Amino acid sequence: MQPPLSSFRSNPLSLLLLFSALAALVGLYFPILAGLTQDWATNDNYSHGYFIPFISGYMIYSMKGELQKLPLSAVNWGLFFLLAGLAQLYVASVGSEFFLQRTSLIPVLLGMSLFLWGLPITRKLLLPIFYLLFMVPLPAIIWNKIAFPLQLFSSAITEEVVRFVGIPIFREGNVLHLAQTTLEVVDACSGLRSLTTMFALAAALAWFTNYAQWKKWALFLLAAPVAIFANIVRLTVTAALASIYGEKVAQGFLHDFSGLFTFVFGLMLLILLNKLLYGKH
Repeated sequence: MQPPLSSFRSNPLSLLLLFSALAALVGLYFPILAGLTQDWATNDNYSHGYFIPFISGYMIYSMKGELQKLPLSAVNWGLFFLLAGLAQLYVASVGSEFFLQRTSLIPVLLGMSLFLWGLPITRKLLLPIFYLLFMVPLPAIIWNKIAFPLQLFSSAITEEVVRFVGIPIFREGNVLHLAQTTLEVVDACSGLRSLTTMFALAAALAWFTNYAQWKKWALFLLAAPVAIFANIVRLTVTAALASIYGEKVAQGFLHDFSGLFTFVFGLMLLILLNKLLYGKH
């Protein structure tokens, strides 16, 4: 019978191996993580990135008791994942491809977990490890491929809603023409920013709520319509106010506040859906 994880802490050699591996990991990825934090500071689309490592860490901490009871059954083929991750890091560094550099951390962590602790413990750590993907900005080419169609979709729905409430409006692509002003649904207003944040929040909510697996997946997938709906509400309110007060409504503090409103409104909808799913048998 394999010893449980709790015995790992009482083995000085195991602890030395663990700390050495962590020190090497930090040293190797420090420049990459430093660049990542700079992106979080300058890229509003990923300002939530600061919270992702802490949420992932808390996920692991929350199941500390379960992990300590699981058997240690280290597998040598964990080195395959570790070496594959390091190869990805090397190739991406040579090609200056930041997304692949940053995401190489995932197979490296999986490989370390398998090699040090084995499959049962790694299974438990899968979601906290993969959750770290939410902190890595998508490549610009992929982001733009998704953002532009979302801009057009949000613009079209906003036009229909605004016209339905009786406000004259004319749309050209992602540009909304109102009586007193013209609004452009730019990348930041496409809803993709809300989408990435809502997916991260939904995944965390699903993790910390004790209900059936299908409900967890349902909540996660519902993050997409919630984010799109919240963004369309934001655009509709902005267009309605701009038709009365002019373009100043869509600029400065009011524009920033509308972004905060979208986040809070989307979060409230997610919490409501979470409660509905939790109470549904």
